[in-house]
Amino acid sequence: MDTSHSHTPSDLQHAPYTPLPDKPSPARIRWPFKGFAAILASIIFLLSLVALIINQSQESLPKLNQNRSPSTSRPAESFSKPEPRGVAQGVSPKSNPSFFSDKVSYNWTNAMFSWQRTAYHFQPEKNWMNGPLFHKGWYHLFYQYNPDSAVWGNITWGHAVSTDLIHWLYLPFAMIPDRWYDINGVWTGSATLLPDGRIMMLYTGSTNESIQVQNLAYPANLSDPLLIDWVKYPDNPVIVPPNGTETDEFRDPTTAWMGPDGTWRITIGSRYNKSVGLSLVYQTSNFTTYDLLEGVLHAVPGTGMWECVDFYPVAINGSTGLDSSANGPGTKHVLKASLDDTKRDHYAIGVYDLATDKWTPDNPKEDVGIGLQVDYGRYYASKTFYDQSKQRRVLWGWINETDTETDNLAKGWASVQTIPREVLYDNKTGTNILQWPVEEIERLRLRSTDFTEIVVGPGSVVPLSIGQATQLDIFAEFEIEMVSETKHEKYGCSGGAVDRSNLGPFGLLVIADQTLSELTPIFFRPVNTTEGIVETYFCADETRSSEASDVYKQVYGSTVPVLTDEKFQMRLLVDHSIVESFAQGGRRVITSRVYPTKAIYGDARLFLFNNATGVKVKATLKIWDLNSAFIHPFPFDQN
Repeated sequence: MDTSHSHTPSDLQHAPYTPLPDKPSPARIRWPFKGFAAILASIIFLLSLVALIINQSQESLPKLNQNRSPSTSRPAESFSKPEPRGVAQGVSPKSNPSFFSDKVSYNWTNAMFSWQRTAYHFQPEKNWMNGPLFHKGWYHLFYQYNPDSAVWGNITWGHAVSTDLIHWLYLPFAMIPDRWYDINGVWTGSATLLPDGRIMMLYTGSTNESIQVQNLAYPANLSDPLLIDWVKYPDNPVIVPPNGTETDEFRDPTTAWMGPDGTWRITIGSRYNKSVGLSLVYQTSNFTTYDLLEGVLHAVPGTGMWECVDFYPVAINGSTGLDSSANGPGTKHVLKASLDDTKRDHYAIGVYDLATDKWTPDNPKEDVGIGLQVDYGRYYASKTFYDQSKQRRVLWGWINETDTETDNLAKGWASVQTIPREVLYDNKTGTNILQWPVEEIERLRLRSTDFTEIVVGPGSVVPLSIGQATQLDIFAEFEIEMVSETKHEKYGCSGGAVDRSNLGPFGLLVIADQTLSELTPIFFRPVNTTEGIVETYFCADETRSSEASDVYKQVYGSTVPVLTDEKFQMRLLVDHSIVESFAQGGRRVITSRVYPTKAIYGDARLFLFNNATGVKVKATLKIWDLNSAFIHPFPFDQN
């Protein structure tokens, strides 16, 4: 039952104010956070690719064609720290090896490990954790999974279903690596729903020679709502790396979209000369034979290998999502790439030319890989799908661990999916997308607590009495009042929450213990720039989130547009070791991964804080306790 409690300023007038503790490190940074061979009948040269890159870079590209040239090997690299899993196999790092590789990073207890496991985010029952779709009343999630261990390897497709994107049921594996063309892994793929109801699933397989090829699979029985059995096309692979591309840098096919000629297109990520990230376009009428089109969809020098490319339309004016084939007036296209070099998901908004199959960013200074990120925190390999049942575009993302591989083996599981997010075009700014948790998350809400216009003075911390603060949905709104003269400053996120400036930071301390020895600040920092404008940063500071030393802890963040008629607004989803933070209706998002040793179970607390020197902050909050999603195996024994 949903029960509510309200608090006003008078309720908290005697609340103890505690200075925000200094972070342990004295470092203080004040600048802003800125083999196989295959024979194909035709050879198609990507002449425009050469022209495109020459115009952007001094490097020239070779002509690419669909015939496979001799494979090239990756040069040996030397690491003082053990090489992460996945790198030798030609994919992005999938682990965080410890400097003390045979030891856990901290004296973790089973209770600590148990607390770290999320309650309403999707993750497998155990071990390591693509192509989502909606079919006959069920949402389907296919995810890369290692059934043997809590480390990356033996990549198999796990399968789960849900009627609401929140309460998931595990199903038998959808596909396992059992053919020569995917024996080294069934990797990322995408589903396309055809007008006649058929489902085509393209996925990357790593062959017996560790060459990345694209394969086709489809349901054995379309009348089965659960889509339990899948068939691999007998003549796989359907696409092999074209000449001029590295055989281990060609992966992750997108959902297909239909062109004006009535044929389908897909795009696949790759790179040239170690540094030019690009996306190739293939055309097909039957999903079994493909032609490589001239040129590229887009390329950006200096961005490296593009993984998990996503390409989809958004409506300039509208509150619903668009099918992948939508185009025309009132439509923009989002191009997103996961950058193998930086492990960041970047996107840009632009225009797709149907005649040339080329995409151009609206703002070249914020092109893919050099501008906006999908999520500024611990987040990678995101993927959208069009939910035809609710006319919305839904975004998934992967959150990997930031403790060590040894820790993962000790606790028996690793990595999590974000809460699905609905994606729209921000027609107020015209420069970014909006991401917001799907409305179904509200079904988990239990008791709510309201705090109204709580005033937090400079350098103060206010505890919020809500009880255990481990599973929460928080809406917070802030207004500021000057108490001293403003001045020009050069601050950003990188100094963290202890780096005091005139107008910030202020926000919330989540997953904190009572003494504030462990805490994770999520905050705004407005800055009065030398140009005379106020620029606002939205940040998450993990540096004091855990007393464990061999855990990756960082300050994440970015600037966020705050319009003149808007207050500072954030929404936080707290789920044990995961915090998803949304600023200004989802213009910026930060996902945090934290591993506290004290702020767990009943000792996890929530605080307001204001570490600015020149403003008072007035905060209004609505906080819900969230239930668990109770994710479990599908009850086949029940009718």
